Amino acid sequence: MTAIPACFKAYDIRGRVPDELNPELARSVGRAYAALYAPRKVVVGRDIRLSSEEICAALIGGLLDSGVDVLDLGLCGTEEIYHGAFSLEDQGVDGGIVVTASHNPADYNGMKFVTKGARPVTGESGLAEMARMIVEDRLPPLAPGRGQLSAAQDKTAYIKHLLGYVDRGSLRPLKLVVNSGNGCAGAIVDLLEPHLPFSFVRAYHQPDGTFPHGVPNPLLPEKREETARLVREHGADLGIAWDGDFDRCFFWDEQGHFIEGYYIVGLLATELLTREPGAGILHDPRLVWNTRELVLAAGGVPIMSRTGHAFIKERMRTEDALYGGEMSAHHYFRDFGYCDTGMVPWLLVASLLSRKQVPLSSLVAERMAAFPVSGEINSVVKDPDAAIVRVEKAFGAGEKDYTDGLGVTFSDFRFNIRKSNTEPLLRLNVETRGDKALLQQKTDELLALIRA
Repeated sequence: MTAIPACFKAYDIRGRVPDELNPELARSVGRAYAALYAPRKVVVGRDIRLSSEEICAALIGGLLDSGVDVLDLGLCGTEEIYHGAFSLEDQGVDGGIVVTASHNPADYNGMKFVTKGARPVTGESGLAEMARMIVEDRLPPLAPGRGQLSAAQDKTAYIKHLLGYVDRGSLRPLKLVVNSGNGCAGAIVDLLEPHLPFSFVRAYHQPDGTFPHGVPNPLLPEKREETARLVREHGADLGIAWDGDFDRCFFWDEQGHFIEGYYIVGLLATELLTREPGAGILHDPRLVWNTRELVLAAGGVPIMSRTGHAFIKERMRTEDALYGGEMSAHHYFRDFGYCDTGMVPWLLVASLLSRKQVPLSSLVAERMAAFPVSGEINSVVKDPDAAIVRVEKAFGAGEKDYTDGLGVTFSDFRFNIRKSNTEPLLRLNVETRGDKALLQQKTDELLALIRA
């Protein structure tokens, strides 16, 4: 059997252009998606990458050749495809595809898929079968009638939906630094601005597929200083940055300190539980203590789920959870089709700051002291499985969890080690109960084992 193309991953397509992903393959992907899910109309869009327009055009061509109608959103964020898929069902939309490689290097591109109601497509639920259809030459003949292509440039309904998460009457005139990283977020900030009392300090605001300041990925420490500097320089109340397709949202406090996504999950969970006490809150298994403690204190039900947007969404639906958060800065909302959005989180945080009239630092400082973390540390190793075995053997006395990778819990510290779904890396996260010295000690021990 011919090997499945390398760009087919656990929950999306992602690979180098043109070696692993090219227009020819993109057209076949469109035909395979149409054959497997038989949609009537699909919303399609693309990010700012230089290869996105050509790959998106080929994808659309494959859908049209299969008799599927396409609503082309053009340049957009991943969440705009999700919104279209769950909000336009009454107009016949029953699927969505966005061409994006998110935070991967500039020579990469990819695709994320949803079906009716913005339900995610994973390797297990369809991606692997689409790949097999392509490599085994099982694509059906072209449809006798070609699908119809229409463009949708009006973002009014999407903007209205975003604004529905906050009480605009309670908002104060905050000053916000917004760093779009030359990705797609800036256009949405501009559309929201007339409806909000905020003033914006813009950084790298214009979309530019050459990424003149590097690919936007604020998870990397070297990508954080510009936002921090602007917050301090302008005396801003809050700093916000996004990755290229803005499905992730990152925060800096009023002092320019980067706030780990882990603490934002607890903050948003507490805020949302005031609106619906007793609701389920999803979290990933990498860092858990702070989130679980806050959710329980607010009367919610903490639920641990495997890491990854498609897995979180599936579990969100199963549990009918109100909110789900990953420490990697993906935030999922029931009212957003159980999907992740990079726009709703900052609107909620700004609303929280307005209502409480306190700085962000004061809302997270106690939690950061109570549960210090290592931050996610990536290691390139020759044999990831062997490294995990070494770690498990050395820390065998702890309570183990295999929800995603290996999690081990002791009374005063815990850690999670897992293989990346998208990159050849082993990822480590460590947290303690208020003990920074122990955090450093255990992090060093674990890294020595991983990299041995």
